Amino acid sequence: MYSGSSDGEGGHEAAPKKIPPASSMPWVRNLRRFIGSGAGLGSEALMELETKRILLEIFKERQQKNAEAGSIPSFYKKKPEEGSISHRVQRLAKYRFLKKQSELLLNADDLDAMWVCLRENCVIDDATGAEKMNYEDFCHIASVCAEQIGPKCRRFFSPSNFMKFEKDESGRIAILPFYLYVMRTVSLTQARIDMSELDEDSDGFLQPHEMEAYIRGLIPNLAQLRDMPAAFVQMYCRIAAHKFFFFCDPHRRGKACIKKVLLSNCLQELMELHQESEEEVTDTEQAENWFSLTSAQRICDMFLALDKDTNGTLSKQELKEYADGTLTEIFIERVFDEHVRRSKTGGGNSREMDFESFLDLVLALENKDTPEGLTYLFRCLDLHGRGYLTTADIHTLFRDVHQKWIEGGNYELCIEDVRDEIWDMVKPADPLRIMLNDLLSCKQGGTVASMLIDVRGFWAHDNRENLLQEEEEPEEE
Repeated sequence: MYSGSSDGEGGHEAAPKKIPPASSMPWVRNLRRFIGSGAGLGSEALMELETKRILLEIFKERQQKNAEAGSIPSFYKKKPEEGSISHRVQRLAKYRFLKKQSELLLNADDLDAMWVCLRENCVIDDATGAEKMNYEDFCHIASVCAEQIGPKCRRFFSPSNFMKFEKDESGRIAILPFYLYVMRTVSLTQARIDMSELDEDSDGFLQPHEMEAYIRGLIPNLAQLRDMPAAFVQMYCRIAAHKFFFFCDPHRRGKACIKKVLLSNCLQELMELHQESEEEVTDTEQAENWFSLTSAQRICDMFLALDKDTNGTLSKQELKEYADGTLTEIFIERVFDEHVRRSKTGGGNSREMDFESFLDLVLALENKDTPEGLTYLFRCLDLHGRGYLTTADIHTLFRDVHQKWIEGGNYELCIEDVRDEIWDMVKPADPLRIMLNDLLSCKQGGTVASMLIDVRGFWAHDNRENLLQEEEEPEEE
């Protein structure tokens, strides 16, 4: 029955149907609308769309912030928290970077091999007997060193490095200054790597305990410190690190810039202790080198001798005995006013000098001619905190020196004459006042400061001609 009706209908509708365009079909329109909204996409496609939308929103938000901020750049970035993933990644990246830099350094054997190459391929100057090389020799030595040592020595044999050194009439340079340059570059690079490893927050600055750790690691490699008693190591590191912070942290922020430490004279002075033979170093040189064991023990003994009540700090009365009592009372008062913090545990007027403040004072007095030492002393000389000294200030400061001078049995002085002499020495830009810049530029700031705070310093200035003759007589003999 069904087949018959079907055949009948098929014969009646023999003509083909006309298919309407896809755009007119409701199901096509609905499908396109469904896909366009994202509801018909798979999970991965939806995730891509959502990621794209979020990133676009972030980009627009940053663009808006930059437009509102104008040309002010971002200057603060929050450091990653301890133990976080970003902190661990940062430490790992830093470790790998420093390890790679260490591998690029020349070791002791490489330096010895370079010195042999330099000596074997140089020429002897007939006039001076110095070992020299021209640029062709320089290039030849570079290729020989590259074969024996490896490519890590090539950076020292660049044309710009050759041009850094003084050349003779034939265009030759001496091999010794070049080799010393290589050694110093390697030494400073190694020091920077060692300091960067101790820089916990990787900000390019060392805190006191990090600097002490660096010095502690150097002690076994410094010939003059190898026999240091183990009980004194901690105190030595404390004293040695303090000089770095006195000169490299002038604003007393509690951290020293690694680049500034590397370029300072302090590091060079510390490295002088590499000398193997103690006979090469006189007692005077050891005492003058702040980092020598003799100097560190001297400072400790000095502090302990002044600390009469053995409470670990110095009172004004105890500090008066410093340098055999030659410092003036007004200077000691000013030191406590400017550089000693008030005690938290004592009474209202209790103020005593701890060991760190004592180290600052000793460093300032022993380095009066440096900008850092003179800045420390100028704050004490500036009685009213105005940033300059007047004739009245000079008169007040020198009055105590004059009193000690007369008590010592010396001839009578005219304070006004000394004041005029100081003015002639400094030659200030403003004829009515002396500023710190005037003391620094006149190159006699240390002498002027000594004359105003220490009767022994004034005596040395007053007898400078006799002292100069005494120094010249042994040289003539």
